[in-house]
Amino acid sequence: MIIQTNVAGINSSRNKSITEGKMKKSLEKLSSGYRINRAGDDAAGLAISELMRWQIRGLDQAIRNSNDGIGLTQTGDGALMEVHSMLGRMKTLAAQSANGTYTTIARENLDQEVQDLLQEIDRIGETTNFDEISLFDGESAATPPLPKIAVQGDQGITLQIGHSMPETLDVPRYCMSTQGLDLAGLNITNLKEANAAIDKIEVAIEAISDIRAGFGASQNHLEHTIQNLSVTTENMTSAESRIRDTDIADEFTSYTRDNIMYQAGNAMCAQANSLPEMVMRLLQ
Repeated sequence: MIIQTNVAGINSSRNKSITEGKMKKSLEKLSSGYRINRAGDDAAGLAISELMRWQIRGLDQAIRNSNDGIGLTQTGDGALMEVHSMLGRMKTLAAQSANGTYTTIARENLDQEVQDLLQEIDRIGETTNFDEISLFDGESAATPPLPKIAVQGDQGITLQIGHSMPETLDVPRYCMSTQGLDLAGLNITNLKEANAAIDKIEVAIEAISDIRAGFGASQNHLEHTIQNLSVTTENMTSAESRIRDTDIADEFTSYTRDNIMYQAGNAMCAQANSLPEMVMRLLQ
């Protein structure tokens, strides 16, 4: 029996320290809820998890952007719905004025309402905005070929609907004015002008219908985009959770095992440290 170096005590102490370290890691994982708390826990897993987290945050923002885009298209469609209604009223007034039973004074009274409606169309084109972003260009001097209203080139609104640059949706801005609709100077003060006004108003109604259809298509696009982004976010969150989160049941089982081993280590350390005392009793 060797008494100069307590090899059994050193071995028991080393094993107890290892077990204590495992217990500390288990407690950290159980208290934080994460399997990976630092790079040393799983370097590759941490790198993948961090990349997924940033992608998930980008997807969450893309969903918010898409919802904002839906609000934008609904705002534009709401404004055009009123323009549609006004054009319908103007067509009714023009048809009424085209009837040969009306006097000049009566037609002038009808025309006064038409002029007021034309001013309101211009006002809508100039003032309709979403969060201070003008949806229409009511001041454009360009007169486009009908039935389309002029698209304002590179002045459209680009929506970021993904977590990377190529994932965008362009919502065009249109020249929404009486001039853009070829209604500037419209009047129904006589039979000839009233008949001509009916044709122009019908073309303008078709143009507004095309724009509203475009807004509707963009809204449907965004709604499906949100659904797809939500599913992608859910799946990526689930995958990231499997990499990073702690399996509580499994980790608690490990902690219980290590706790038993730690208590056994304490007992063995005490037993190993008592060996020199046994030698002393032999020498007595």
